[in-house]
Amino acid sequence: MSQKILPANHRTAGRTGPLMIVIVVVAACATAAVFQQFWLPQARQLLNSSEAIPTAAEPGKQANEGRGESHAPHESPNSIQLSAQARKNIGLTDEFIQPIKLESFQKTISVPGMVIERPGRSVVEVTAPLTGVIMKIFPIEGESLAAGSKLFELRLTHEELVQTQAALLETVEELEVIKKEIARLEKLAADGAIPGKRIIEQKYEQQKREASLRSKRQALLLHGLTNEQVSTIIDKRELFRDLTVTVPTVTEDGSRTPAGTIFQVQGIKVAQGQQVEAGTTLATLADHAELYIEGEAFECDVADISQAADQKAAVTAVLEADGGQREVIEGLQVLYLATKIEPTKRTLDFFVTLPNRMQRDFQGEEGRRFYSWRFRPGQRVQLEIPVETLPNRIVLPIEAIAQDGTETYVFSPNGDQFERRSVHVEYRDARRAVIASDGSLFPGDRVALRAAQQLQVAIKNKSGGAPDPHAGHSH
Repeated sequence: MSQKILPANHRTAGRTGPLMIVIVVVAACATAAVFQQFWLPQARQLLNSSEAIPTAAEPGKQANEGRGESHAPHESPNSIQLSAQARKNIGLTDEFIQPIKLESFQKTISVPGMVIERPGRSVVEVTAPLTGVIMKIFPIEGESLAAGSKLFELRLTHEELVQTQAALLETVEELEVIKKEIARLEKLAADGAIPGKRIIEQKYEQQKREASLRSKRQALLLHGLTNEQVSTIIDKRELFRDLTVTVPTVTEDGSRTPAGTIFQVQGIKVAQGQQVEAGTTLATLADHAELYIEGEAFECDVADISQAADQKAAVTAVLEADGGQREVIEGLQVLYLATKIEPTKRTLDFFVTLPNRMQRDFQGEEGRRFYSWRFRPGQRVQLEIPVETLPNRIVLPIEAIAQDGTETYVFSPNGDQFERRSVHVEYRDARRAVIASDGSLFPGDRVALRAAQQLQVAIKNKSGGAPDPHAGHSH
């Protein structure tokens, strides 16, 4: 078997092939190392961008995380930034951002109550003073009238009244005749023409007529006429046929009705042309310039309310106003407590004076005026009775604090942000909270006096992050 002998140059090429590959690789590595400052940054950027491309299964997650990483270092978990529009939306205007100051706080007990009319004072029944026929009705229901205003015109038909007026006029005429006769006799007696006995007899008759005149005058007053009306009958020598019934000008205790008192016509009980007897109710008037609040206290609260009444402590009433807002009426006084406990509910009634105020003044047709009062009988209120005074306390409105589990927060402005500050509430009621003086707040610190709960919700929503736009969807 013969062997094939290769040429020398062919054997040399077979040994040098792998060596050339090694030399090329080493040269490439050296070249890359020399010029790495040019190609390495671009390679890293390309690699990072390829890793940042979201996968099909998570298209929004990594984008959201990238945004969060770029802003998180600039936001505090205890602050929230509000635009001017957002502050207006929650009612957080400049007047509701005020510095803290120390003040006295009254601990109170809350008692339900209702606005009522003053018994025997607020409602006036206008009755017919004499028997007659209603000829004219001046007001309409709901109209507001001052004392002395005309209500009804009554044509008198009472026979006894007519007879008494006639007897009065007859006595007046007889008395004038006697007076003239006395004057004539006195002239004759001066000349000695007649004895003085006749003058004495005439003066005796004069006294009798004057006594009769006084009794008839009193009888007319008892029938319902006034002194002015009786004097008009005597002066004009005419029977009184028509009577004008007016709004009372005299109160129940006999004093004059205070100037400016306004009565509202609650109801008209008669019709024009109707025959009425003396004492018939013609109309019902109401004076609501002052009302009462009737409170219902449980037996356990009676001692505190009695103490407040004895000390003339200021009582506060909280009234539910329109739109869910609360109206606070301060500086009221307990007038008196009932003498017995209501057996069914086991409560004791007590009464607080409530000065009213005019809410609307409207003038309609024919000059008729209509007034509306702010407080009306039947309105529900909460009475706050003071029981203890806490001096030098930080007192905030209940809307200035936010509750989140065991934590309580207030919010202080810092530029366009509001910072959340944890505080301890020493005492609270339905309207206010007393903040403990433990260093969390100091007098002079500015805080938001309302919308704290809304600010707390905004901070919690912010810390929770943006919602996943694909949450709840499957593909």
